[in-house]
Amino acid sequence: MGVRLVHLSTDVVFDGRKGAPYVEEDPLSPVTDYGRAKAEAEERVAAVHPAALLVRTSLLYGGAERSKHELAAGDPGLTFFTNEIRSPVQVTDLARALLELAALDVAGPLHVAGLDAVSRAEFAELISGGRVRSAPAPETRPLDCSLDSSRAQAMIRTRLRGVREVVS
Repeated sequence: MGVRLVHLSTDVVFDGRKGAPYVEEDPLSPVTDYGRAKAEAEERVAAVHPAALLVRTSLLYGGAERSKHELAAGDPGLTFFTNEIRSPVQVTDLARALLELAALDVAGPLHVAGLDAVSRAEFAELISGGRVRSAPAPETRPLDCSLDSSRAQAMIRTRLRGVREVVS
């Protein structure tokens, strides 16, 4: 059996100004240092190993240990953005999807994220089970970075559930 390189990336390789969920062919447009670093990593991995699978995902939650996003949701001192949209993915769904995809002959970027596009504020409320302090994000932040994962979903049996289904 051969070895497979699966590189994990992020939705914030995009600026969130498209006005629709991002697909794999959309040009990268990061606005944060983290997004720029992940975009550069994608480019370097693809240049060195063209057969690599570049998986873009979003906010992780629901594992055996609470993610940093879940921990933050319980902090009453934090403010969550109402116009910063993501596609949170349950960590077990992501892990199962990655195992399936690693066995396939697919390369390049592929979006693997949850079905629901939710604001960071709504996500925090779903996770915490209560109201959180919220405000609009500054224009310097990546805004609607929701991902269209339909291409990946068509390749695998694992269902990439939305956060509303998982948490409710």
